[in-house]
Amino acid sequence: MRQGSFQWMKSVNKSIILNKIRKDGPISRAQIARETKLTPPTVSSNVKELIDQKIVEESDFGESLGGRKPTMLVINDQAFTIIGVDAGPEHIECIVADLAGKVLKRSQTKLELPINSEQFLAALKSGIAECLDETSGREENIIGIGVAMHGVVDVERGVSLNAPILGLANIPIKEELEQAFGLEVKVENDARAMALGEYWFGNHGELESMLAVNVGRGVGAGLIIDGKLYHGFSDIAGEIGHMTIDLHGEICECGNRGCLQTFVTGPAIARKVTNRGAANPLTAETVYKLAVGGNRQFADILKESGQAMGVGLTNLIHIVNPEKIVLGGGVSKAEQFILPAIRETIQASALTPSASKTQVEVTKLGDDATLIGAITLLLVDLFELK
Repeated sequence: MRQGSFQWMKSVNKSIILNKIRKDGPISRAQIARETKLTPPTVSSNVKELIDQKIVEESDFGESLGGRKPTMLVINDQAFTIIGVDAGPEHIECIVADLAGKVLKRSQTKLELPINSEQFLAALKSGIAECLDETSGREENIIGIGVAMHGVVDVERGVSLNAPILGLANIPIKEELEQAFGLEVKVENDARAMALGEYWFGNHGELESMLAVNVGRGVGAGLIIDGKLYHGFSDIAGEIGHMTIDLHGEICECGNRGCLQTFVTGPAIARKVTNRGAANPLTAETVYKLAVGGNRQFADILKESGQAMGVGLTNLIHIVNPEKIVLGGGVSKAEQFILPAIRETIQASALTPSASKTQVEVTKLGDDATLIGAITLLLVDLFELK
């Protein structure tokens, strides 16, 4: 079991230096000492250890200011890799990525539904094993496995408490994968993982707070506050799909009426089209393509979904007041229809002029947003102060 292999990085000084290099590299030892208030000998001794461990390397990017050209430090992104998993609900996707989030290998396993917990775990292990086969000979360089799972997750134990779309509960993901692969495993709700990936790799600059919303088969969100993922008291922070939008609306799969996800998810959009007289059942993807092709009725349905999303996001702006909101998931691909409607609704409904101008945009990480989030679960453990 190689859990804890990276405990050598957990001293406060080492973490401060490592994060400084990650955020501001290429950077010299002298600049690190100056900006962190650590003594030059402390910086030098810690940097030497980090170079010995291959997490940091020297580069030739420094410019002379009249004296000797300084030796610059950067993170050695290729030194280690991470397995990232987007688990369900229709496929299990796995990637091998480096420390910069660059995808090196990937695999996809289709889930045969209905499925029980044992079958799901077997599919999970199969997908990960396929990725591991591609890293043959470099197993010692794998930091661990990050799993992004839909539904409610007990992060501490790595257990999927409730995966409603799969109809499963109490899946011991962390325990099973650590036994199978001998690697450290982190399990997180998929939307919260996506939020973390966005914060690290989405090129959003320095933000104090950010809300990432994943809209696909369901609706989930992740909230970043002061660079940290917020979980809530009982690990259900971000379950915004079950926010009530209409007391007299459709019955949601959770049993309540008028939940946000009865308006904005892919199945909800497809259902609206069917209810309005479509000759054949259509997927949300097809609805979008036909809307792009000029079908005004379908375009209006997508705009209505954007308006409902705008109502939900306005509620969240009033509660947590994030600096930026980022949308991901399959439905976000219809941004030309839903994004203007979301922004207009927020602008018309938010309480203050500042709140009405809250930035809302679609992820630039594309279909890999959740997978990148999954690898970030291990990067947080690797880089952040303990």
